[in-house]
Amino acid sequence: MLDYPKDASVPYYRSVGQVPPQRHVAFSVDGDTPTFEEFIGEEGFSGTGSLLYHLGVPSNLVDSRHWDLGDQSLTPNTPLRPRHLRLPDLWPDDEPHGRDAVRHRRTFLGNADVRMSYVVAGADSPLYSNGVGDEVVFVQSGAAVLESVFGRIEVRQGDNVVVPRVTIHRWLPVDVDTHGPFRALCVEASGHVRPPDKHRSRFGQFLEGSPMTERDFRVPEGPLLAVPDAAGSDTDVYVRHRSASGVAGSVVTYDHHPFDVVGWDGQLYPYAFNYRDFAPVVGRTLMPPPTYQVFQADGFVICNFVPRPLEFGEGAIKVPYYHSNVDSDEVMFYFAGETAARKGSGIATGSVSLHPAAYTHGPRREAYLDSPGMTEPMEMAFMLDTFRPLELGEAALACDEPDYPWTWSGRGPQGALA
Repeated sequence: MLDYPKDASVPYYRSVGQVPPQRHVAFSVDGDTPTFEEFIGEEGFSGTGSLLYHLGVPSNLVDSRHWDLGDQSLTPNTPLRPRHLRLPDLWPDDEPHGRDAVRHRRTFLGNADVRMSYVVAGADSPLYSNGVGDEVVFVQSGAAVLESVFGRIEVRQGDNVVVPRVTIHRWLPVDVDTHGPFRALCVEASGHVRPPDKHRSRFGQFLEGSPMTERDFRVPEGPLLAVPDAAGSDTDVYVRHRSASGVAGSVVTYDHHPFDVVGWDGQLYPYAFNYRDFAPVVGRTLMPPPTYQVFQADGFVICNFVPRPLEFGEGAIKVPYYHSNVDSDEVMFYFAGETAARKGSGIATGSVSLHPAAYTHGPRREAYLDSPGMTEPMEMAFMLDTFRPLELGEAALACDEPDYPWTWSGRGPQGALA
């Protein structure tokens, strides 16, 4: 059996900017200005990592204070119910200019392995680092620039942006008045996120026949040096980190700007993958959801349901068949397209559905029976399946559609639905 590199977070090695010919040797810029080497690595010193060369000392802190993360409580999904969360209702005014993509996230689902939050932003975020785990930020709409110690990535609608643990970065929405607000679903892992092992060789290269390849990943352009007048200024970084109670927040202050990297090399860095670049596999009959997997992590997987040619077998059912995920809770975020399989349920663009383990789910009766005659692809969705039960965050309690569980039968505890 092949031993896959379980910590291999990104597809390939890169060298950017100025780096010395060997590791761990004195290195100066132009033979005059010294640099300070920093290693960012997974699994201690035994996993994937990168070496960065700073103009300032990366450990020079001058202050630390509390950052109030807001309500991080989770409520069990009992009594057991499927859920429809109307995320757009969290900000009905659609006025994003006072909100940023870091401090204004609202948590709607979570467990010990992952937390999911949603944000609608129009302002630049402060510098930020997640010390709990990797993040995947899925861009529902709008555009932004991700700036980090590794460089910059321009992100757009449909991007899955992976940011490794402890990476100092910030989100800068682009031309909100033209593109609209930056709407994003944020997945905060407790561990590391990586492309699926099943699509890669034992050395991490994508296989022939994989629905995604190294060419599909957009990587940082850089390095991104701080402007000279800011390089020596005290700079705050907002940090999400582990605590005995789960997660906590702090604001730490450095005596310099962290974007002082003259070069770096390695295999650990942020990257973006757009759902449009995924090459779906089509069959005579409907392919199962794992066909659309784009990432895996400790305790969960991520899939992107993308436009595809429809199934071509005679009488093929073209919406998901009824199923019980006996080992996982299923989350679907409907970010675009038509929600044919959910017709009549109230599901719309921006909705999230939660179908927990021990519950059989699928399309409404009419959608199932009509599906052999479908000629157009249905919804586009971001799916996350967990292997431990998900609980409800404060945002879920604020936008839950109470009648959703009864939309299959058309009748609930109070009688027929309106």
